[in-house]
Amino acid sequence: MESEHLSFQERSPEIYRQVMLAKDGNEKAFAFLLERYRKSLYAMILKMVRNMDDAEDLTMEAFGKAFRNLHRYEAKFAFSTWLFKIGSNHTIDFLRLKRLKTSSLSHQYSDGKGESFSIDVASGDRDPEQDLLRNQSHETLRHIVEHLPAKYHTLVKMKYFDELSIEEIQKELGIPENTIKIQLFRARNLIQGILEGKRSMR
Repeated sequence: MESEHLSFQERSPEIYRQVMLAKDGNEKAFAFLLERYRKSLYAMILKMVRNMDDAEDLTMEAFGKAFRNLHRYEAKFAFSTWLFKIGSNHTIDFLRLKRLKTSSLSHQYSDGKGESFSIDVASGDRDPEQDLLRNQSHETLRHIVEHLPAKYHTLVKMKYFDELSIEEIQKELGIPENTIKIQLFRARNLIQGILEGKRSMR
C-alpha cells in the first residue's frame, strides 16, 4: 500500500529520467519514449478508430502533441497515463470531426481530420517542407522517420534522403502520383508535429 503514495518519479525512476531528458531535447530519450509506448498507444487508438491507417497516423500525432506539452506533465501521474489521456482525447476529436465532415470537393482531398486541402506540388522542384527537413540534423530525422507508419517510411526516405522526384518515386514503386503526394503531405505533417514538440522542449 505504501507504493500507492509514491510519486511516479519514485515508482519508475528510469522512465522519469528519460522524460526529463526528453524535456531537455535529448535525442536518445526522445527515441526511448517513442519505442517504449508506441505499440501500446497504437493498440489503444486502434480499438477506438478500427482503422489501422488512421490509428498509425493518430499515434504519431498524439506523440507530437504530448511532446509539445511535456512541460505540463506532473510526476504525480504515471507518464503512460498522461500520454494515453492525450492520445484518447486526440482520437475523440478526430472521430468527432470525421462524423461532421462533409463530402470533399472534386479537386480536394481530406487530411483525415475533417479538413480539406488541395495538393499542388511541382514534380521536380523543392518545396518549403523539403527545406524544413533539410535544416534538421540527420540524427533527429532518422529517429522520427524510423517510427513513422510503414506506408510513409519508404516515401520519406526516397523523397528527402535519396532526393528522388515524384516521377522517379512513381516509376520505382508503381503507385499513382496523387497517392504519393497525399501520403507525403500527411508524413510531413506528422514529422512537423514531432519537430515542433521537440523545439518546445528546449
